[in-house]
Amino acid sequence: MTHSGADISTLLETNGLRPSRALGQNFVADPNTVRRIARLAGLGPSSSVLEFGAGLGSLTLALAETGARVVAVELDRHLLPVLRSVVEPAGVQVVAGDAMTLDTAGLLAEQGGGPWSLVSNLPYNLATPLVLRTLVEVPAVEHLLVMVQREVGERMAAQVGDPAYGSVSVRVAYFARSTLAGRVPASVFIPRPRVESVLVRMERRSEVAVDPAQVPYARLAAVVKAGFGQRRKMLRRSLAGVVEPEAFARAGVRPEARAEELTVEDWGRLAR
Repeated sequence: MTHSGADISTLLETNGLRPSRALGQNFVADPNTVRRIARLAGLGPSSSVLEFGAGLGSLTLALAETGARVVAVELDRHLLPVLRSVVEPAGVQVVAGDAMTLDTAGLLAEQGGGPWSLVSNLPYNLATPLVLRTLVEVPAVEHLLVMVQREVGERMAAQVGDPAYGSVSVRVAYFARSTLAGRVPASVFIPRPRVESVLVRMERRSEVAVDPAQVPYARLAAVVKAGFGQRRKMLRRSLAGVVEPEAFARAGVRPEARAEELTVEDWGRLAR
């Protein structure tokens, strides 16, 4: 049984709680939405799923309904007792911690087995760093389905030629193939956000897009950020001092090109 809007309101009022704007808390209050997310994630009894920012457990309960093993992480100490009372009877393991500093790789290793899926309604202000941290540091997470602000999700899933294509698109593409999996209306949240949300699906590549022995992720990210930092300029200008002038010819990249014209593989050759 997942939470309706009335359930969310009752849980908040009964426990003297208010959604924290500082923590970006917008609770999903629609059973159809959370069950749709669980279905899109392709979960079942043999699945292992991690959720960041479980809140009051709306999505958590839908994940547990699939029969999957669920580990739910929550930072807000005021919400934790309520969350535990709601989801632990459904077999969910609740972990108190900050997803931005938690040793997530170690946590999942303690659980044994894999692969893992990350399925979460992410705080809008932390969505990009949380996704990138997971891709960089937690290889056990092979599948991601995250709900984020529409503009952020479009950047995560953008390909060369898309208006939203940018630095985040390339850094995500280094690790994963991403697609938009659907929209989520603001009306299903309490409180109602002022922005639209989308679901982004990411499937981790069996091998990263650029050979890490030749181009470590940190090097690629630095070059990409520099290139998109002045995206209206030609790359020979925006990357001055970051790559050598001769690198363009060796990489097969026109120095007159602009950042949004390069694929992740192009960036890899240039960074090398």
